[in-house]
Amino acid sequence: MTADLIIALALFAFVSSITPGPNNLMLMASGANFGFRRTVPHMLGVALGFVFLLLVAGAGLIRVFEIWPAVHAAMKAASVAYLLWLAWKIATAAPVGEGRSRGRPLTFLQAAAFQWVNPKAWAMALTAITVYAPDRSAQALLTVAALFGLVNLPSVGTWALIGQGLAAWLAEPRRLRTFNRVMALLMVATLWPFLSPS
Repeated sequence: MTADLIIALALFAFVSSITPGPNNLMLMASGANFGFRRTVPHMLGVALGFVFLLLVAGAGLIRVFEIWPAVHAAMKAASVAYLLWLAWKIATAAPVGEGRSRGRPLTFLQAAAFQWVNPKAWAMALTAITVYAPDRSAQALLTVAALFGLVNLPSVGTWALIGQGLAAWLAEPRRLRTFNRVMALLMVATLWPFLSPS
């Protein structure tokens, strides 16, 4: 891979990793509700889970989608249903002391598994493979995965820090409820490009 292509890939990885999407909105909500330190396993699950998804897709799963489009459609439907359920859980989360437990942040494995039903993660992975590793060689896939691994973690960590920065302002239960509902609505809004006809 040429230097120009690596720079273009790094820019794509940064822009796609730092812009709003289900992962980043969930991380901001987690940072606000649980703090940065307790959100670290969630962040690591996002970063490493995405790298694993990208490698598996490039190693052959993308070919399954090309041969059997119905498999891709089924995954799309499952992704939408799961994201809507998560948005509901975030929207209805109660502040501490209001009759329900505050909950806990996603674990590493939960966040890694979430990548498989995250529409933005799929769009990022399939675009990265198609544009930057079209031959799907091991070297090209490892280069793409390594660059995403380097760029993704600090990008998603930024969202958790933003959430933690809002924590003091969100200490008032009414504000926290409003924040969680706004995060849930924004997460549902991230489905729009995924559901729009190409």
